[in-house]
Amino acid sequence: MTLPSGRGPHPAVLLLHGSGRLDRDANTSRLRMSLGPPLAAALAERGIATLRYDRRGVGATPGDWLATGFTDNLRDATAALRTLAARPDIRADAIGVVGHSEGALHAMSLGSHPQVAAVVLLAGFARLGEDALRRQASMLARDLPALLRPLMPALRAFATRQLTRIKATRADVTRVAGRPINARWMRELLIHDPRLDLADIKVPVLAITGGKDIQVDPADLEEIRRLVRGEVEIHLVSDLTHLLRRDPGPASARSYPRLLRQPVDPDLLTQVAAWLAHRLHPTDSLRLR
Repeated sequence: MTLPSGRGPHPAVLLLHGSGRLDRDANTSRLRMSLGPPLAAALAERGIATLRYDRRGVGATPGDWLATGFTDNLRDATAALRTLAARPDIRADAIGVVGHSEGALHAMSLGSHPQVAAVVLLAGFARLGEDALRRQASMLARDLPALLRPLMPALRAFATRQLTRIKATRADVTRVAGRPINARWMRELLIHDPRLDLADIKVPVLAITGGKDIQVDPADLEEIRRLVRGEVEIHLVSDLTHLLRRDPGPASARSYPRLLRQPVDPDLLTQVAAWLAHRLHPTDSLRLR
């Protein structure tokens, strides 16, 4: 919990991170997204509190991450929202949800919740989960080094076999190439259609996707605008990547290690914080403009 200075109760934001074994800051032992601290700091400067939490089986949260489903993640997000709204130092009528990647899908689901007043979607897709994952796999395959491209037919066939196997299993955890994977999470994501949730949102929505995002189709921004029935604002940021860092070079997952050594794009943080301040805390928004 990050609280702004001054007396409460404060408007607040629930921050929902992307997929994986992530802690409250969107970090794993190998991949440090580090989205939580800078976004919480930017929001605190605008008088907005932020709640973020470790996933099941990560950090201070008990449980088994490998056996946790996509719907479990949504249930946890819903519980976090209710906990946030019940705090005496938080304004229950001024709570926003910010989601990145998988977190954006859960933010879409929470968008129609009576305790949510605004929604921010960072790199969220607006199509059937299986279609989104297939596009992502295709984009990542194009990024393979030239030496490996002759292996593409075999790799595609292997991926198709494994996907079929995951769909058929009922186990929470299964093995692919000898490694355990969260099969339940994958099955539930494959059949998830966020368009149903988007059509139920009536509160203001800000959706931002990068033009260099190879994991989410930037064209889905227009689908978000079409589906949301309330106020909606979309932005396609030309050099922004899925990691919320800018990259002037070609879009490539091979640039991820380099990009993660850079901070989250400061212009993005400023834009999100200002937009939320205007909708959750208009007096503060005017004062700091």
